Amino acid sequence: MKKNLLTILLVYIPAGAVLLSILLVVLLKWIPVTNTPLMLKRSLHSIGGKGVAVKYKWTPIEDISDEMIYAVIAAEDQRFFQHNGFDFQEIGRMKQEHLFDGSPVRGCSTISQQTAKNCFTWCTKTWLRKGIEAYFTVLIEIIWGKERILEVYLNVAEMGPGIYGAEAAARRFFHIHASDLTIADASSLTCCLPNPIHRDPSWANRHMASRRAQVARDAAILMPVE
Repeated sequence: MKKNLLTILLVYIPAGAVLLSILLVVLLKWIPVTNTPLMLKRSLHSIGGKGVAVKYKWTPIEDISDEMIYAVIAAEDQRFFQHNGFDFQEIGRMKQEHLFDGSPVRGCSTISQQTAKNCFTWCTKTWLRKGIEAYFTVLIEIIWGKERILEVYLNVAEMGPGIYGAEAAARRFFHIHASDLTIADASSLTCCLPNPIHRDPSWANRHMASRRAQVARDAAILMPVE
């Protein structure tokens, strides 16, 4: 009896969890991601009067401007197409900076990691969450591929209080569709991504002019020549 219980706990339950996670990722390769744990968390806060209602509209990547796509890559993960989910080069550089000049340890999360965190975790600051994030990062890199990861990220990334995805952000801040975002608009939005609750494009325009200009330049370099 005890042996059967251990088999269930140590073999069947973990195997079942792995199979379910793979099935979920396979389904979401084709089905729009219409909700995430973070959206649910924010929605619950809004019901309790502690937040704002969620604004979100799934938008295919074909309906998001190239300027927005490459501004996000330029600002968040310039080696997105070169790594397999984890940018070990950037992690190594961060460690070197910390060891040699005492620079604070900064985040080196790739777009793939951020997408896995947003879609499959509660975004808590724990080692368990980081482990789950790493596991799903591997899965989406293998099953989704780069274009789908970008598409999902551009739809679920928090871009303001209650605002998720490029389409909702474009409508809220610029009164246009995501397909019409210019490089200036996109650069302003991406400068807010590290802290979207307390930043908005108007704040970025006032306080991050040099950063916006750098993102715009990097995005122009990354964009394929037609």
